[in-house]
Order: sequence, then structure tokens, then C-alpha cells
Amino acid sequence: MNTIFDIQTEQDFLNTSLKTFRYQYENVEIYKRFVDYLNINPDEVDELSKIPFLPIEMFKNHQILDKNVTADLFFQSSGTTQMNLSKHFIADEEIYKESIYKSFEQFIGKPEDFIFLGLLPSYLERQNSSLIYMVDFLMKKSAKPENGYFLYNHEDLFTLLNELENKKVILFGVSFALLDFIDYCHSERSEESLKFLENLIVIETGGMKGRKEEMTKDELLNILQEGFQTKKIYSEYSMTELLSQAYSLGNNEYECPNWMRIMVRNTEDPFSYEKEGRTGAINIIDLANIHSCSFIATQDLGKIIGHKFQVLGRIDHSDIRGCSLLVS
Repeated sequence: MNTIFDIQTEQDFLNTSLKTFRYQYENVEIYKRFVDYLNINPDEVDELSKIPFLPIEMFKNHQILDKNVTADLFFQSSGTTQMNLSKHFIADEEIYKESIYKSFEQFIGKPEDFIFLGLLPSYLERQNSSLIYMVDFLMKKSAKPENGYFLYNHEDLFTLLNELENKKVILFGVSFALLDFIDYCHSERSEESLKFLENLIVIETGGMKGRKEEMTKDELLNILQEGFQTKKIYSEYSMTELLSQAYSLGNNEYECPNWMRIMVRNTEDPFSYEKEGRTGAINIIDLANIHSCSFIATQDLGKIIGHKFQVLGRIDHSDIRGCSLLVS
């Protein structure tokens, strides 16, 4: 039986996307209501540009879930206790695990070959984080005794990285924590050798969240490259509402696995799409979201460059208009 992980061609992707659209229209109540609200006839949807993309805010107000399944697990977005947080209910953990493994293997390598360290304080300090689930899974596949997380104990991380000088190490880090660690290295340990840097891959996962002065992705990558003295500053792009990950191996240019696509919509007309190289709002097709919604309109700005894409920031005043019927 073919699965989303067997997709090889654009025709495969189109066929699977249309099949998924029709299934989710029939079986995900909120998505059906949304499509009907737009007066779209599902039988007339025969190409990707005609598929309605559900505003990501819907995950804050509704349970987006296939009526044929139950979900004991959910992921929740970050934020304060006063905020209305997004929840993504997961009916099949195995799909998420396979997506994590195959995406990582495609763009980075086999998880079994690496030691994984996590500098993810803001995520470790809350429950139901999809990012922590992902890094936990990679650590379990790696099964290296050195694997581990760090909160704000920069001294311990510095010491361990130097001890792992000749080993293949990946440091997953939220942006503000990586910057804090660089500050520590250059203020507290500036007299010591930074020999660990030669064999280290850093994967930043975004996430300033008001903790530091906002900067562009290019500015962040330049600071990290200079601070860690390496070109191997990679990035991972995903979110609570997705089960797939895109990776950038440099230049803020991301690639999707075969079961995921980015489309860039016009910020004024959600059914109009920008040409390659033009900035717009990011729509995501994530076929791993088979039991929730695979077609999501995000609040991120970006542009497509060849078979890659860039993330350029957030839309100002990004509440989606015209969806009040579903938001309440």
C-alpha cells in the first residue's frame, strides 16, 4: 500500500493532495464548514491553487480532527497562560515519527550517526511541545549516552561540547538561547579554546518570542555563524499545527520533503498566488496531517526561489478577515 512517504513526482503529489482534500472535506467538520462558507464546490477542485487553505487561527478555537479517529495526544503552541493557544490533536503518532525520521534523513543524515543536544529552555519549561517531542524522538533513535538538554546552564554545555571534539554533534537551539550561549562563550570563556566548533552542526528553530530584539533571519544567521565560527548553521521550519519539517542548510533557503509543499499567496487575495521571487503569505500543504487539516494558511511571509523557499517574517495585523463564522 502506497503512503505519503512514497510520493516521488509532482503528479503523485497532486493526486494525493486532491484525495486528501476530499477526505478531509467529508470527515473534518471545521474544514467542511470553512469550505462551505466560501461557497466552494469540492467537485470543482482539480488543482492545488483551487484548494481552500484553513487559517491557522482555527487551531486556537476548534478541535481540528477527523471524525473517524480519537486523539489522546495533542501539541500546544507556546505563549502565556492568558493567551488562547493553538492545539493540534494527534491521532497517529507513527505518522509523526516517520515524518521526523525521513525528513531528517533526507536533509541532514541518519539520526543514529549523531549526538543530539538541546538548548531549548522555553520549550522544556512547558508541556505538549511538538519540538521537544521531535528532539526526544531523534535522541531515542541516536541512543548516544551523551544526548541531553540544557536550560540555562551554559557552563555545562560549553564543557560537554569541548569533550565531544571529534564526534558528530547536533545542537538544536531556540534562537534567543543560542545568542545567550554565544554571549557566555565570548564573555566568560573568551580565553579558552573553542575547539568544539569545528565538528558542530547548529540547527536553530526560531523563537525570539520577545526575549531579544527582533532581527531578520539573515541577521540572526550571520551572528550565529560568527559566534560559533562555523558555516554549519542550519534551520528547521515547522510549527505546532504541522507534522512535517522543512530544513535550511544555509542562506535561509528551506527545502520540503516530498509530502510537503509551500505556496505563496497574495496577502490581499487568498486565492491568488505570487510568482517565484515575489513576497507573499505562506500556505503549507502537509500531507502528514491526514487526520487534522493538510492545507494551512499561515501568518508567515515568504517567497519561493526555485524548488526552495525563504521565510521573511510575519504578517502585520495578521488576523484573517472573513472567518468570523468559525472563530467564535
